[in-house]
Amino acid sequence: MSSSIIPFRFDDTTVRTIAKADGETWFVLADALTALGIKRKPSAVVERLDDDVRQTYPIRDSLGREQHAHIVNEAGLYDVIMRSDAPAAKPFRRWVTHEVLPAIRTKGGYLTPEATEQALTDPDFIIRLATSLKEERAHRTKLEAQAAKDAPKVLFADSVASSHTTILVGELAKILRGNGVKIGGTRLFAWMRENGYLIARRGSDWNRPTQRAMELGLFEIKETAINHSDGHVSTNFTPKVTGKGQQYFVAKFLNANKEDVA
Repeated sequence: MSSSIIPFRFDDTTVRTIAKADGETWFVLADALTALGIKRKPSAVVERLDDDVRQTYPIRDSLGREQHAHIVNEAGLYDVIMRSDAPAAKPFRRWVTHEVLPAIRTKGGYLTPEATEQALTDPDFIIRLATSLKEERAHRTKLEAQAAKDAPKVLFADSVASSHTTILVGELAKILRGNGVKIGGTRLFAWMRENGYLIARRGSDWNRPTQRAMELGLFEIKETAINHSDGHVSTNFTPKVTGKGQQYFVAKFLNANKEDVA
C-alpha cells in the first residue's frame, strides 16, 4: 500500500503527516509533541494509547538513516491532545481540524512552502503527491456514485417516515420488489409471522400484529363489521403498515443485502 509523507507547518514546528492510500491520515508523534510543547518522549506517550491508533513507520533522519518513528492516526492524535493541558493544545487541534485534514481530504495534499520546495527539488515527491490526489479523487467519486445510487431509497425513507398513509402488507411487498428484494405478499406475511411481527398461532388472532409490533408503531388495525345472513355480526380485521413501519421494513430488508427472504 503506497503512502506519502507531507510536511505541515504549525508556528515554528514542522509536523509530518503520512497520507495513506486508504485515505487515513497519520501524524509523526514526535512532531506533534514538539508542536504541543510536551517534553515527554514518544515511546512513553505511545504506551498509553490503544493499539489501533498507533503504529511505527520508517522515516529517514537528517543523516539519511532509517528510523522507525511512532505515528498516530486522527483518533490517537486527539487522545494525545485531550490528555494535554499545554496552552498550545486548543490552537493545535483547531489547526489540525480546520486546515490540515480538510486540505488533505479535498486536495490530496497541503503544499506548505517547505513542501513546495521539496516538490521542485524532488521529482518523486510530486509523483507521490499526484498519486495521492488521484487515489483520493477516485475514492470520493466512488462515494458520490454510491450516494447517487442510494438517493431514491433515502427519499423514500424520508417521505414515508412522516406519512399518515397506511398500506396493506401486499402493497409493502411491491415496494420491496421495486427496491430489488425478491418477495411477494404471501411470503412477506410468512416472514412477519416467523419474525414475531404478526401472530403465528392459528385462530381468531392469526396475522394480527403482535404487542411488540404495535408498540413499535409498525401497524394499525382496520376493523370491518360483517353482517351474516343468519343475523349475527362478526368483525374482520386487516393489518395495515404505517409510514414508520414501511420505513422500518424497507430498511431491514435492504440492510440484509437484498437476499431472498425465506
